[in-house]
Amino acid sequence: MTRPNTPAGSALRVAAVQQVCSDDKASSLATSERLVREAAAEGAQLVVLQELHATLYFCQTEDTSVFELAEPIPGPTSAALGALAAELGIVLVGSIFERRMNGVYHNTAVVFERDGSIAGLYRKMHIPDDPGFYEKFYFTPGDARCNSGDSGFTPIDTSVGRLGVLVCWDQWYPEAARLMALAGAEVLIYPTAIGWDITDDPAEQARQLEAWVTVQRGHAVANNLPIIAPNRIGTEPDPSGQSDGIRFWGNSFIAGPQGEFLARADDRSETVLHAAIDRNRSESIRRIWPYFRDRRIDAYGDILKRVRD
Repeated sequence: MTRPNTPAGSALRVAAVQQVCSDDKASSLATSERLVREAAAEGAQLVVLQELHATLYFCQTEDTSVFELAEPIPGPTSAALGALAAELGIVLVGSIFERRMNGVYHNTAVVFERDGSIAGLYRKMHIPDDPGFYEKFYFTPGDARCNSGDSGFTPIDTSVGRLGVLVCWDQWYPEAARLMALAGAEVLIYPTAIGWDITDDPAEQARQLEAWVTVQRGHAVANNLPIIAPNRIGTEPDPSGQSDGIRFWGNSFIAGPQGEFLARADDRSETVLHAAIDRNRSESIRRIWPYFRDRRIDAYGDILKRVRD
């Protein structure tokens, strides 16, 4: 697919933002803006922000007052991010705690076109509920079938490509990546907020981090697609005081369609990762590793069962 001002075969310059967040939304968004401007100044055409970058990760505890942070889309944060995308002439992926209606809230990734318009939304489909990650209290899962008739796993078309946007917990599910790939996604994107229980020993922390990186690189390999995965950094306290909080492990990365690292951050630095993605590489790899040709779609019916009893 050839897009305006984007010659076929050219490299797509992408950036992933890894930042610290604060309890002041204006301050967090100012940090996001500063780093997005830095990314654009270095030539990025597509910039991806991390999950819930406007606030602290509030899901460490259950508190109804937190719903005051939610916004409609369009709303103040989407307007600000859209204006930034238009000013810089970039495609921007942001994250908003969305108030869809009274009592229905989503963890929503919003994709902004280069003119500032909203190209599409992705509402997080898999919602965790674990100690320190009580997301089911706050977020309704995205619709399996949207009002438009589209699947909840539908890529978003933009001037820089068809983006398979997923969010954090979705990254552990190969089904989500595969469905995006089958719908023609040209890159997989995982805005993320994940970190360590501070009390875990170093060996356990290392295993968790390696699992997080490996599963996403596996999605790149299995689908022959590049991946952009920005994660937050910093230690955020548990507002309830019942735990020692979460140390977000950063390690944001950009990988190519064979899972190879194109760029990777450390676990503590606020940074912008840059990489050039070869638009033709997925096609060339699929010719020599034809996973999609050899899929046995006639034999996978049981995947729709909860358990194969």
